[in-house]
Amino acid sequence: VQLQAFGGGLVQAGGSLSLQCAVSGSRLDYDSIGWFRQAPGKEREGVSCISLSDGGTHYADSVKGRFTFSRDSAKNTVILQMNSLKPDDTAVYYCTVAEEDVCQYYEGSIYWFTMPEESDYWGQGTQVTVSS
Repeated sequence: VQLQAFGGGLVQAGGSLSLQCAVSGSRLDYDSIGWFRQAPGKEREGVSCISLSDGGTHYADSVKGRFTFSRDSAKNTVILQMNSLKPDDTAVYYCTVAEEDVCQYYEGSIYWFTMPEESDYWGQGTQVTVSS
């Protein structure tokens, strides 16, 4: 599986960006797809994910109501629409897939976000910078 993310850039606070990730390879090779991000000096954190088993979509609390994660199955592409961006959203954003169905709640948290090592493939990352 190969992942190619694009769409990052510089935007003012309150603005919008749309990140896309093109996924190549067999759909049978993964059951979860998601976005993580990493800001300078911080750990990588989960942003949003989709379970391909049940279609469920989950978001980190910090982006709920502002970000929307969707799939275009015909184009093998996923899209992260980011609205009302804040300076705290500044980070490198990575798309990723996992072979297992890890985009599920477990003990009150999104399991994949607590266990990013469950990812099997990562894209190259795209920089998002939000100015105040």
